[in-house]
Amino acid sequence: MELDLTSLEKAVYRLSEAVNYSHSDMAKKDEPLFQQFRNSVIQCFEFTYELCWKMLKRRLELDSPSPAIVDEFNFNDLVREGAIRGIVQDPARWINYRKFRNLTSHAYNEKMAQEVYEIALSFLDDARQLLNSLKEKNR
Repeated sequence: MELDLTSLEKAVYRLSEAVNYSHSDMAKKDEPLFQQFRNSVIQCFEFTYELCWKMLKRRLELDSPSPAIVDEFNFNDLVREGAIRGIVQDPARWINYRKFRNLTSHAYNEKMAQEVYEIALSFLDDARQLLNSLKEKNR
């Protein structure tokens, strides 16, 4: 069965767009503008991350002979199963992203905001990889 990936595609695109703006010449010359772009990256990271793990879960449920088993997985088991099935490359990174996703509510702290921003930059590659893996599974 095919999984509708439209929302995830849009989210990954928006995160990519926010990252590009945060790296722009304008942002490099204007600290308050960079901070606004950084805030956008953090927000895009939040919703893209949420969609990623939800789509991973849906894919595992679709592929499982017993979807109820997948419902019983905790997050760590979910990403490990995703790695076993070739959907996720590195479960440890996804577990780390979860930690930072949970810190986004504290992103008003300058140091924390910068840490979440930097994690979001590396997350973008993994989100793209997950999206591509899910597209492959749809074929």
